Amino acid sequence: MSEVLKLALIQTHLHWENPEANLNHFEEKISGIHQPVDIILLPEMFTTGFTMNAADFAETGKSKTVKWLSLMASRTGALVIGSIIFKEHDKYFNRLFWVEPDGKILTYDKHHLFRMGNEHTVYHAGLNHLMASWKGWRICPLICYDLRFPVWSRNRYNEESGLLYDLLIYVANWPAVRSYAWETMIRARAIENLSYVAAVNRIGKDGKGTDHSGNSAVIGPKGDVLLNLASDDAVGIIEINRRDLVSYREQFPAFLDSDQFELGTGVQ
Repeated sequence: MSEVLKLALIQTHLHWENPEANLNHFEEKISGIHQPVDIILLPEMFTTGFTMNAADFAETGKSKTVKWLSLMASRTGALVIGSIIFKEHDKYFNRLFWVEPDGKILTYDKHHLFRMGNEHTVYHAGLNHLMASWKGWRICPLICYDLRFPVWSRNRYNEESGLLYDLLIYVANWPAVRSYAWETMIRARAIENLSYVAAVNRIGKDGKGTDHSGNSAVIGPKGDVLLNLASDDAVGIIEINRRDLVSYREQFPAFLDSDQFELGTGVQ
């Protein structure tokens, strides 16, 4: 179990609908991390940008990008997380991949699909959370628009196992026009869930003319901003500390007064 977890958030522009260029770009960024890190976070749909042309760019099975993610994890010794377009059973998903250095792969399919961008007409919504552990930290990774729905990210508590997670992750393509909402809600999710939040967003204009201002950040359980990359093309590296998290939860155990509930059928 690691007392400290070192995160690397890669905030950069994306080459519109150009997987090869994006893989080369991110490989260069990862190669430039000259210190050991525990988790590397990539944006939502990091190989294409937020495109609705799923049929042209969907990957399947042991896809090129999944193999690339495994290679990056093996090279760095880090858990690598990001989402891509994936096809399974003739359905398209905005699928997040959790790839560990030893080859273990877990997935999460975006649950809340962004109807204002017609995502719900192209992709299928996932039904289940991914709750997994890395180096003793319990982690819940989500995708972009999921941020707007606090019930989906609720850090529920029970006496036997405690809170569900210690770190909430968002990978996103969040537009600049709603950057205030982004910054407000990632802080809110940390405060209400007594958890660290790491949220990585892209920068630059996409192929539809939508501008993205970044503001990738790491937030502490009090809502304090530990890292904010503003609109820089940068790799932000920061350590989060278990001792600080446990101490704050002991001092301010609001979760003991939380409402107990279960999400609906088909959701774990």
